[in-house]
Formats: sequence, C-alpha cells, structure tokens
Amino acid sequence: MSFHTLAILTCIAALLLATGWLFAGKLMLKRWRIEPSVGALLVGRRIGAVYLGVALLCFVVRSTNTPELITSVSLFAVLVNALLAGLGLYEYRAGRAGPAILVSVCVELLLLLGFGMLLLTPTVGPM
Repeated sequence: MSFHTLAILTCIAALLLATGWLFAGKLMLKRWRIEPSVGALLVGRRIGAVYLGVALLCFVVRSTNTPELITSVSLFAVLVNALLAGLGLYEYRAGRAGPAILVSVCVELLLLLGFGMLLLTPTVGPM
C-alpha cells in the first residue's frame, strides 16, 4: 500500500474520531461502556482537537515524495498506533472498557501494520 493511500485512510479515520469526540463524546464513551462525566467529556473534546490535527497533517503530507518526511510520518504513525492499540487492550483486559474498544484496536493495528510495512520498503525505510 502506498504512503498516499495510508495517509488518506488515516486522515479519514482521524477526522471521524475528531468529529465523534468533539460533537458526540457521550456516545463515544458509551460505546466503550464508560460512564460519561464532565471530566471525561472535557478530555474527549481535547483529544478530538488532537485527532483533527492528525487529520490535517495526513491530508497535507499525503502527496509528498520526500523520503525523509514519509519516514518521519510513518514512524509517528507506528508509534502512536502501537501505543493506542496496547492501551486499548490493557484497558479492555482490566475491565475498564467494553468490547467496542476492540474495533478501535483492530483499526490501530491495521494502520500500524500498513505504516510499518511502508517503513520496511527499501525506497522509504529509515535512512
């Protein structure tokens, strides 16, 4: 899969998450079986802003041919998705999140694998 395709997919996923956290935080929390609270909704809205920034970043760099930029963004995506997937599994196993979090974990693992495979290609991998 090309960097362009992965950047567009990540942009779409991040935009959906940003919209969800910014405008439907209660629904997002309820999907994971977490009771919405003022604090959780506040943090959720702030995370929505971060996801909006990730979506914008991916949209802006989607057509780059610069190997250094592709490597940097791919390393960022691998790290962030590994952390998110690991934390999601940890919270699920600890009983603090419901099974719907596993959908998020699957998407994060797919993005991690896509960007990881991209890093392993000879023309893009770490310099």
